[in-house]
Amino acid sequence: MELRELRYFLAVAREENITKAAESLYIAQPSLSRQMQNLEKEIGRPLFLRGARKLTLTETGRLLKKRAEEMLALYEKTEAELSAPPGNVGGDIYIGGGESHALQTVAATACAVQKDYPNIRFRFYSGDGSDVIERLDKGLLDFGVLIDLADRTPYDTKYDRLRLPLVDT
Repeated sequence: MELRELRYFLAVAREENITKAAESLYIAQPSLSRQMQNLEKEIGRPLFLRGARKLTLTETGRLLKKRAEEMLALYEKTEAELSAPPGNVGGDIYIGGGESHALQTVAATACAVQKDYPNIRFRFYSGDGSDVIERLDKGLLDFGVLIDLADRTPYDTKYDRLRLPLVDT
């Protein structure tokens, strides 16, 4: 499985149609169809349920979509980190959290940091606590904003944390 194939697969999953995905990728439709058939053959299971005009992901397809998004995000993050000039304060910082008032404080702080360091870009991911922790564990996020870690005691020692002076529900 190659990164190119994963990108193609994600385009088909997004468009739910081979022809539209081929157009968005600027490749020929028969070539993309063949790539998807080869990917299904390599995996050994179907990735799509084929309807008259729409493709729907199978359970295997949904799993591959999730993992492909994670792999490509980690690849792009690694590529950006390796290509950054040494000594230059810049790059992408990935922050995850739920949509809460606490994230407003983090966003305001990000704006202040960006004024001093314009080469820093902040990327925000919205998800629930489990999603954010999973992405932290996989290295896809640099920072997470979580509400109430009382039931997550293993993370008390795993991650450095800072309690924000806010109350949220």
